[in-house]
Amino acid sequence: MRRRHMFAAMGVITVLVAGMAYYWMVADGGDGSSIKIANRPVSASHVLLTQDDVGRIAYHVTWTDGRRSWITPDEYAQAIYDERSSRPWHFAFLNITSPVGIAWVALGLLGQVLFTGRMILQWLVSEKQKQSVVPTAFWWMSLAGASMLITYFIWRKDAVGVLGQATGWAIYARNLWLIHRHQPPVDGSS
Repeated sequence: MRRRHMFAAMGVITVLVAGMAYYWMVADGGDGSSIKIANRPVSASHVLLTQDDVGRIAYHVTWTDGRRSWITPDEYAQAIYDERSSRPWHFAFLNITSPVGIAWVALGLLGQVLFTGRMILQWLVSEKQKQSVVPTAFWWMSLAGASMLITYFIWRKDAVGVLGQATGWAIYARNLWLIHRHQPPVDGSS
């Protein structure tokens, strides 16, 4: 029985790792001859760092208006400098480059609030009952918070964050399943 649960948890983690690998390599155009650049100007939708047959490095940029161009490293650095030095303070503080980033940071922050709130809930319930108690809401808050944080960490391309939350996620889901499975049947004759 325990071996089956271990394999299920390993399966969840494997799917998450495979999803990250796909997202970071295949979906990004990582064919071995170029490298996708995540830290790009806002006006660029896609940037690949490439090397031509003679060994020169250039950036292949797809701009948000659909144009495509090859630019030198100096031109690319100037584009990033111009956009980053003129961005609003809150974009710099949150380490984002567009208004969409605010929504992603809000998702991550909400996930962290849920994750912290579960501990406060458990503490308050335990204090009230004068013994250590883990309420069902603790596991739901854990699962919801971990799901939001995994999504946020995938957007940030933070493998450590994804793996850290993925392990717990499988445990939270399993605990909720055990709670559900061991609830007494509802008696319909009232």
